[in-house]
Amino acid sequence: MLTIEQAREILRLDTADNDAIIEGLLSAIPDYIELTTGVTAGQPLADTAGKFILMLWYNAERADAEKLQRTIDSLLKTLALMAVRKE
Repeated sequence: MLTIEQAREILRLDTADNDAIIEGLLSAIPDYIELTTGVTAGQPLADTAGKFILMLWYNAERADAEKLQRTIDSLLKTLALMAVRKE
């Protein structure tokens, strides 16, 4: 879904200090998206949702966490609808 370099760019990190944490999050995101929506990673909308999920999970204490969560919820609902339509 995302490489560690892409994740660092999304999170605006200059060092590899937290790579172990980021790698754990990156490995969990595809399963999370598939379990919540039925859509496998690799679709553009799923990849976009993954970026927002990474930002929220890495920085849960952000001031805009509620806005991020609403965005994620909307993306996941759309992905779930897409999965239902394909069935």
